[in-house]
Amino acid sequence: MIAALAVSPVRHDERVASGFAASMARLAPFEMQPHLAVAVSGGGDSMALMLLADEWARARGGRITALTVDHGLRADAAAEAAQVAAWCAMRGIDHVVLRWTGAKPDSGLQAAARNARYALLESWCRDHAVLHLLLAHQREDQAETVKMRAARGSGLDGLAGMASVSERGAMRLLRPLLATPRAALRDFLLACGQPWIEDPSNRNPIYTRVRVRAALGAAAPGSSDANLAATATRLGHARAFEETEDARRLACALSLHPAGFAALDARAFAARDRLGLRALSAIIGVVSGDSYPPRRERLERLLRVLAAGLAQGRSLGGCLFLPRRGQILVCREPAAVAAPLPLAPGSDVLWDGRFRVSLDPGAAAGLWLGPLGADGPAIARQWPNSAAAAVPATVRATLPVLRDAKGVVAIPALGYFKCCSREAMTAACRAQFRPLRPLTGAGFAIV
Repeated sequence: MIAALAVSPVRHDERVASGFAASMARLAPFEMQPHLAVAVSGGGDSMALMLLADEWARARGGRITALTVDHGLRADAAAEAAQVAAWCAMRGIDHVVLRWTGAKPDSGLQAAARNARYALLESWCRDHAVLHLLLAHQREDQAETVKMRAARGSGLDGLAGMASVSERGAMRLLRPLLATPRAALRDFLLACGQPWIEDPSNRNPIYTRVRVRAALGAAAPGSSDANLAATATRLGHARAFEETEDARRLACALSLHPAGFAALDARAFAARDRLGLRALSAIIGVVSGDSYPPRRERLERLLRVLAAGLAQGRSLGGCLFLPRRGQILVCREPAAVAAPLPLAPGSDVLWDGRFRVSLDPGAAAGLWLGPLGADGPAIARQWPNSAAAAVPATVRATLPVLRDAKGVVAIPALGYFKCCSREAMTAACRAQFRPLRPLTGAGFAIV
């Protein structure tokens, strides 16, 4: 449903724009003449963000590109994307529609759609060298997030809410509106004469967030969400302090190998303190390539085993924990590795959520990308170089390799190239360990 308003030049109460500019200043630095990407669904929050970001970027000699994701899940989605494109054209804003194609899962559809959305947005930013992607989460969204996490028994990290800055592999996710009420954004759009789209799913009580939103709205107007958002800010400051300290301690206890595995000092878990849970969550995220950590109770169960002394291998979150020479080896679980996929010349993919693999447009056709698997021992026998020897056999089995109809052609992470010189193949094929989540990022940021 679209509100019937006449689009006019941006004229509005300056308080919203000045608050947005202050948030952006705290999210700095930005490049000269910044080019920002803005996720725009057409809803009120994202339309307000688009106008604010456009005005902010133009004032600095820059520009924005509005990105609309069509998940292909609703009949009206294509028409809504076209409407956003028309509004953008009227205001001289570049607009791109990103479509989620292919089969959709029968269960966990919301999570899959969210993952696909972020993957599409990040891929576009990477391909167009855009360093900052703006998201329209606002104060009520923050309050709803905190309330839902509290209901699930989340700890400090969860109750701190959404971060104002999140680092991804190719760009930063920025949420400059977390302190701005939804009503202020709607008033801003009305003053600008800018319509927006009301998504009917935002009123469907089948979704947990909709039920939480209704419960918050039943309280005194603005009171519950303001209090919850303020709680998130206070806990966010505590989380930021703890993350800084934990990053320092992790740097002393862990080494991360470019082949995608970690070696951890077993004494790091002797105290069974809070660092252990953070370390496990962070390491699993990096080594597995997964976007989300395992549940807290599973982390705590593994932490107790590690603190008591790891006698035999354990698995969690797609990772193996193995005792090795007084350390704990953390590597990808072979059974959890992504399936092989065809890799055409010119491809650039994030394989298994861990390795960024790219093929030159002039590379050979008919190649497949997948794990080394059972071919590892044979490759090791015919190519016993120092790079391979430094990588445990369990890790080697999970490394990305290129195959043709005759077998293994290249293991870029180990510098193995069967049919041509290393220099020639390295130029044609690149594989870098680039997991979705960093081991330690910029730290929890608050605006």
